[in-house]
Amino acid sequence: MRWKYKARDRQGREVKGVLEAQDAKAAAAMLSQQKLMPVSVVEQRMIFDVSAWRARFGGVSVADLANFTRQLSIMITAGLPLTDALNLLKLQSSPALAPIVGNILTDVAGGMSLSSALDKHRSVFSKVYVALMRAGEAAGVVEKILSRLAENMEKSREFSAKVKGAMVYPAIILVGMLGVMGIMMVVVVPKLTALYTEFGTNLPAATKLIIGLSAFLSGYWWFIIIGVMGGVWVIRRYMGTPVGRRWRDDLIYRIPVVGELARQVMLAEMTRTMALLIGAGVSIVEALNIVSEALGNVIVETDMKKIAHQVEKGFPMAVSFSQAAVFPPLVGQMVAVGEETGRMDEVMEKLSIYFESNSGEKIKGLTTAIEPLIIIVLGVGVGFLIFSIIMPIYNLTSQF
Repeated sequence: MRWKYKARDRQGREVKGVLEAQDAKAAAAMLSQQKLMPVSVVEQRMIFDVSAWRARFGGVSVADLANFTRQLSIMITAGLPLTDALNLLKLQSSPALAPIVGNILTDVAGGMSLSSALDKHRSVFSKVYVALMRAGEAAGVVEKILSRLAENMEKSREFSAKVKGAMVYPAIILVGMLGVMGIMMVVVVPKLTALYTEFGTNLPAATKLIIGLSAFLSGYWWFIIIGVMGGVWVIRRYMGTPVGRRWRDDLIYRIPVVGELARQVMLAEMTRTMALLIGAGVSIVEALNIVSEALGNVIVETDMKKIAHQVEKGFPMAVSFSQAAVFPPLVGQMVAVGEETGRMDEVMEKLSIYFESNSGEKIKGLTTAIEPLIIIVLGVGVGFLIFSIIMPIYNLTSQF
């Protein structure tokens, strides 16, 4: 059974999470072992078990990973041995993550370092995650690195949720309106077509167009579905190639409004991750190389690898950033400040806050503009459809 809990650590800070235990008493005992004082332990009831679905299909969510990282940090800070902490987390983790934690526990118990054990599971623990753990082990501050990692993942998740949430309402409107139009074309129009044919009504061009489109959709819907599925398959295969990925990434940045938003989101993610890596003691060159691969954009990856190569040769990082077209001049100017003051991690952190704020404003502006635009466009489409259907009926009634 899964239990949702609230507890307080030794400093009195509130800690929330989910763990698996046989009953509430066992859950409270697990929290006590982690040096946490339980405030509330409530059974988590779900109509649809998302975790079981993820376990079946092999997915580990960002929430699962952030929860694992936060709890591991708390346990190590409380003085619990790493193997004991991992053993507890194996019992508490989601079905998708539990077997992976079990493998990590086996490797660590066998003498392998935590970073090396995590590196064996790249599908779950990113290159950034592993690099930070390696830096934490070298400096003897694993618990601090884990805490910062958890905070970073929680921030990233909140930011992604904000971006996705802003698109939910327009998507619902679009799907709803297209659904209405589809039902009218497939169900309503064919019935009215039979009526028009029976009475021999003279149909306007708009109505003939709608009837022809309706007949095509009704008669060849299977062909349309196969065509769409085939098209999606071909596009996915093409996007999986280096040329396809470059074309996609370049196209995204060229789309008006959306491209600039995507750039701001990328900059926020890039600067936040750079701040985390540099603050943990990872070298500038290594941080640039790691982040270039973590962002998942070929255009940015190419520019950042070029910057890393130039920095390795002794060029100032500020100059290299200023010469890269994908980054705005502000990044180069702020990096120059970081190089002069020796506080590059703080500069990157401030840049990430700036770009997150910018992204938030652009998301608000985009949703404010896109919602009425979708309604207008679909309203015109539905209006044209209704007009094309009503006009022949009006002409028919006027004959009597």
